[in-house]
Amino acid sequence: MTRSAGIDVGGTKFLGVVLDDSSEVVVELRRPTPQGNDELIEGLIEFADELAAFDGLGYDTLGVGVPGLVTRRGVIRASPNLAGAFDLEVGSRLSEALGRDVGVDNDATCAALAEWQLGAARGFDDVVVVTLGTGIGGGIISGGRLQRGANGFAGEVGHMVVQPDGPSCPCGRRGCWERYASGRGLQMLAGGRRGEDVVRAARAGDPEMVAVIDDFARWVALGLVNLTNVLDPSCIVLGGGLAADDDLFLPSIQRAFTSLLYSPDHRRHPALRFADLGERAGAIGAALLPSTLR
Repeated sequence: MTRSAGIDVGGTKFLGVVLDDSSEVVVELRRPTPQGNDELIEGLIEFADELAAFDGLGYDTLGVGVPGLVTRRGVIRASPNLAGAFDLEVGSRLSEALGRDVGVDNDATCAALAEWQLGAARGFDDVVVVTLGTGIGGGIISGGRLQRGANGFAGEVGHMVVQPDGPSCPCGRRGCWERYASGRGLQMLAGGRRGEDVVRAARAGDPEMVAVIDDFARWVALGLVNLTNVLDPSCIVLGGGLAADDDLFLPSIQRAFTSLLYSPDHRRHPALRFADLGERAGAIGAALLPSTLR
């Protein structure tokens, strides 16, 4: 029996899983994310050992998903959610400490891999997965292959500039898509109200918050249309917090998508779906990652 482990590194927590040879989650653990580069590596080593020891059965392969620009060699060049993580050699340091090869990639790319192989995008060969969280991440599958780009940085869709004079982004530029279409974007459009409060009010029929949902959906759709015009996917999967309220968001996103898409009456539209795997997607994708690197 082959078992694979995956760790999703978030700004506040590690989420680790072990999959059996049927890709079922048989172990799931969470721990706070340590602060500081050396502390992060040491924490990952300890967490990887903890996953191996949890039920005494261990695992055969290990993958790690981390936020930010991640090279093909598993080096974090820069990360918005890991303070000070510049040119941090995660892959080589973990491999040396653990005595095994460790696959490392961007966390949203890992989530895309999971949704493509096991989740909402199964059966499609051309897929864009967009994670709408505090910021926006993404992953791309084209022609039945996970795309990493020349440097490993493919999928940084949240930093498409959609409004050159828009609000400042943590990346240092202005008007990035994630300033409008992320959880923080929804809060900004709602005048500072939390996303869950916006949803609750919109469901209760508050016309102002219904209008906010429509405005937010249009910003989401704008980015999806840009991606569709460039990549021509057969399926787009939306992950993150919106998935819990897909019945509220999806109709507005679909209407706006059709109105913004180039030549909408003369092309097949991509299937627009919400993610199946929830917050486990990044860790599950990390566990699947080593098989794509062979």
